[in-house]
Formats: sequence, C-alpha cells, structure tokens
Amino acid sequence: MVLKTLPIDKHHNGVAVKRHAQLFKENRTMRLRFLLCVPVIALAGCQSVQTTQGGNVGVDRTQYMMSGLSSEEVNQMAAQSYDETLAEAKKAGVLNTNAATVRRLRKIADDLTAQATYFRPDAAQWDWEVNLIKDDQLNASCAPGGKILFYSGIIDKLNLTDDEIAQIMGHEIAHALREHGREAISRAYATQMGTQLAGALLGLGAGSQQAAEMAVQYGLTLPNSRSNESEADLIGLELAARAGYNPDAAVSLWQKMSSASQGEPPAFMSTHPSSSGRIDALRAAAPRVEALYQANK
Repeated sequence: MVLKTLPIDKHHNGVAVKRHAQLFKENRTMRLRFLLCVPVIALAGCQSVQTTQGGNVGVDRTQYMMSGLSSEEVNQMAAQSYDETLAEAKKAGVLNTNAATVRRLRKIADDLTAQATYFRPDAAQWDWEVNLIKDDQLNASCAPGGKILFYSGIIDKLNLTDDEIAQIMGHEIAHALREHGREAISRAYATQMGTQLAGALLGLGAGSQQAAEMAVQYGLTLPNSRSNESEADLIGLELAARAGYNPDAAVSLWQKMSSASQGEPPAFMSTHPSSSGRIDALRAAAPRVEALYQANK
C-alpha cells in the first residue's frame, strides 16, 4: 500500500510534518482494519452451520466450518489421538487405576449423554467412552465424537462432588456437541491464509508479519475461543440440569478452580473467560435451568 505524500512548504514545515504524521497514523489504522478483515474474507471458503439447538440457555450462534473438513474426519482424528493417549497411559500403569472413581465418572456420563440428544439428536450414534488417568493435573476433556477423559488431579485436589463433576463433564461434552474443534481448525486455516494474504498485499516484513499475526490472534482468535468457552459453560449447565445435577454446583466449581489457579492471565490474553466473569455468567444463567433441575433430580 502506497503512503500519501504532500509537498512541503518551507514556510510551513511544522504543519507539513504534523500532516505526514497524521497520514502515517491513518495509514497504519487502515492496514490494521484491512488485516482484521482478511480472515473474514478467507472464511468465504467455509459454510455456515448450526450444530446444536439453542435450549433454555439460548446458545444459537452461527458457526463457520471449512467446506472440505467433515465432522467424520475430525472425529476420526480425535479418536486416533484419544486411543494413543490411552495406550500411553496404560503402558505407564496410570489408566483407570481407581475402579470406584471410574464407575462414578461413567455413571455421570451416562446421565449426561442421555440428555445430549436434546441439543444434537445424532449424538445418540456417537461412540461415547469415559476413561480416567492418574495424574495430578487439573484437567478433563471430551474429544470430538464423545471421547471423555478425566485426570484424577481435578477430582482429588478440588474434592469435587458429583454435581461439580457433572458441570465439568457437561462443559467438555458441550465443546464436542458444538464441534468447537472443527470450528477452531477452520478458523485457524482462515487466519493463516488471511495473514499470509495480508502480508503479501501490504508488503509486510517478517517483524510486521509477526505483529500482524498477533493482531489477528488478539482481535479475532482469542475472543472466538472465549465465546466457545462461554457457550460450553451454558450448554454444560443445562445439560447437567436436564440430567438432574444441581446448577449451583457450576458456581462452586469455578470458585474452587479460581482458588486453585492463582495468577491466571487476564481475560484479554486467555482463551478462557476470567473466573470471576464466568462465575457471574453462570450465576445469571442458573435460573433459566432451575426448573429442569427440579423436574429431573
């Protein structure tokens, strides 16, 4: 992009310099705006979808997925990775070592997955699986296609109740139902193609290209990731309530997580909402699912 130039009057050098500075600032702003628009243009290669029904919590955001990347392909990749993780855990002697906790997790999973079809009917055909790895990390996941994995640390260190486990599991299941994994791949591809295109069109050097990628990351990618987390919180809350688990446990869960995760990054630089922010959102959403909980507890 070519910068505008003005002839400099020797009697008005100060004015001319200020004008050049203003034009340079405007030009940089134009570049940034263009840069943030390019990934959106790249999303033209994606198709708009709605993966789940809105439910009482009203999650109905339109999603954009790569046309050439199917749910089946993502599920297959996730299943392969999940199996590899289980094989490594088994080899290390840390897979499903606590039979009582495994039974507990699988009972809660049975309750939740029975309700998953409300949001997504085809979830009834998913090959659901639940396993436990003995490890101190505070972590749990549900891979695309219904592959649930818990680490013992999150249960033991936080002394979780069944209601709180249901909130975590519901949150992770919600990510799978909403296909946030496939959406993330689609967005990452669009972002990569967009920043490369912007670099070529704007003639950005290596340093500027890196700055451009950071601008896209903090301007587009991270907010989208945080919206995915918020969606998973809300759908997980309703999923647990429909299965008869107390929605108030969502607040107590994240209070425990907040205490255990001191020094968390600010919400602006995190893929997760701040603990206080998500606690407030969950507390506000709880009344919308209270009747479901009372009817099913």
